[in-house]
Amino acid sequence: MSHSSAAVPGGPVAATNGGDASAKVEFWSLALGSIGVVYGDIGTSPLYALREAVLAATGSGNRASEAVVFGILSLIIWALLLVVTAKYVLILLRADNKGEGGTLALMALASRALMHRGGLVIFLGVISGALFYGDAIITPALSVLSAIEGLKIVTPAFDAYVVPLTVGVLVSLFAVQSRGTASVAAFFGPIMMFWFLAIAVAGIWHVGQNLRVLLAFNPWYGVNFLLHHGIVGFYTLGAVFLVVTGAEALYADLGHFGRGPIRVAWLVVVLPALLVNYLGQGALVLTDPKSVENPFFLLFPDWALLPMVVLATIATVIASQAVITGAYSLTRQAIQLGLLPRFEIRHTSEALFGQIYMPRVNTLLLVGVLLLVALFRSSSALASAYGIAVTGTMVVTAIMAIVVIWRVWQWPLVGALALMLPFVFIDFTFLSANLLKIFEGGWMPLALGAIVMAVMYTWRRGSRLLFEKTRRHETPLESLVKSLEKKPPARVPGTAVFLTSDPVSAPTALLHSLKHYKVLHENNVILTIETADAPRVDPSERVRIEPVGKTFTRVILRFGFMETPNVPKALGIARKLGWQFDIMSTSFFLSRRSLKPAAHSGMPRWQDRLFIGLTRVANDATDYFQIPTGRVVEVGTQVTI
Repeated sequence: MSHSSAAVPGGPVAATNGGDASAKVEFWSLALGSIGVVYGDIGTSPLYALREAVLAATGSGNRASEAVVFGILSLIIWALLLVVTAKYVLILLRADNKGEGGTLALMALASRALMHRGGLVIFLGVISGALFYGDAIITPALSVLSAIEGLKIVTPAFDAYVVPLTVGVLVSLFAVQSRGTASVAAFFGPIMMFWFLAIAVAGIWHVGQNLRVLLAFNPWYGVNFLLHHGIVGFYTLGAVFLVVTGAEALYADLGHFGRGPIRVAWLVVVLPALLVNYLGQGALVLTDPKSVENPFFLLFPDWALLPMVVLATIATVIASQAVITGAYSLTRQAIQLGLLPRFEIRHTSEALFGQIYMPRVNTLLLVGVLLLVALFRSSSALASAYGIAVTGTMVVTAIMAIVVIWRVWQWPLVGALALMLPFVFIDFTFLSANLLKIFEGGWMPLALGAIVMAVMYTWRRGSRLLFEKTRRHETPLESLVKSLEKKPPARVPGTAVFLTSDPVSAPTALLHSLKHYKVLHENNVILTIETADAPRVDPSERVRIEPVGKTFTRVILRFGFMETPNVPKALGIARKLGWQFDIMSTSFFLSRRSLKPAAHSGMPRWQDRLFIGLTRVANDATDYFQIPTGRVVEVGTQVTI
């Protein structure tokens, strides 16, 4: 995501305890940065969350009674305290994979702990990753629409311009992605800090007018509301969930800001500002029932309306930015974990790790976001579509956390279940409430998630079938090397590097090269690139060199799932380990497979066609592994699958 640092969790905290002044400055700058990046989504929920909850409970045009408002406020308060504070801030931030958080990092951690029985965990990770894309498309559309709708409060004449202005803001946002966000990210923290200050001040003013709203901290009001409102109460719970959307970002950004700064930012700034603002909106609705049309903007006096619309638009763009760059980050992890084909990744900053841009992902997200705005045309309509994707992700995260607490933290299974099952129950309750909204737009993130799941599943299954099929026809490397060294063909100077995913078998490119050219280089390297189930690999563990014969060497390069493989750079490390590597006298041999559907492939025909289509749109291995194009020889082979 667009981050200002790559801090390791716990690092800044440990240094701070030592009394180091510079570490304290770094800690607070990370906390400020996390306010801008991590909390943009959840911080803009007050724009629409309470309004949708009150409308769900009362229907349009009906006055909200004190019992209804107190019940909704109580549910909002305890959703923030239980789901975000207890589950994410206090528990899940501790479940890091070598400093990294997020769904796929948790999946890698849990599947490693379960060893060969991790198939279900990988399936859960695929579901969670797929649902995230639904969130990544809805968040920009809903957030920006809800901010620009504030113009209607300034004057109804702006009504016709809300959708065109939203489209303009969104197109501009996606257009600047290719330039990177490093320069803009520096302003995210201070702007969002001002946003939280502004919404807190507005909330405090209205709470002061009606201190009785503080009674909503009593959870009985929320329980009583649900008990006495039946299906309407359950439906309202789906709208209440909107206050915690964005909580996943706390966990996903763990590696960039660190556990300490994220926790402090939440407990000191974000949580108090959100609570006070929601209480202020509740007080306003009780005083002026008509304000339910847009209680957030009506908190402010007339002179502050236009500046707040501008500030809200900027805040929602920041919230959208975090989700967009999160989609890039998730896609890169999915590629490295073998869940998606290779897509072009551009690094937009030489200094900052994680500043990446993916043109295809950016285009697909923009198309999806604009389609949503055109279809739904208002934040209220879109709010119905929101929630299902996020609740689904939260349920999956909680289930995978049980595995990590049990197997990685070495808790007894009973203890892990006792800790996490209450949260699983809360998440399932929210998911059930959101499923009521399927026919009002909730089908959209589910449909999108199903498409992404089908793509991920097809790519993973097809890749495995292809690997197994090609391996059956390949020659064991050791026996080929022995026969070549007994009866050597003609030799040419230089080094040949043959890329293969199977270091035990002779690469297809090597066999075809021998068949057609009938020559062999003086030095031959069988190169395999592996993805570790850790976010990053220490440079000392990057390269493994094994001699196979006098003129053959097996080299294995390892990269973490958060890293972008750079083969020439990694081979620079190999030189220090004794391999005489000279890029100008080295040729890289890659086999380019042309796939055709077989009569019996092991997959349905539609999956065959999808997999073949995905291989065609996959980015070139030369570009993805950053190999100099002038040193590459591609050998074409045709395979039926």
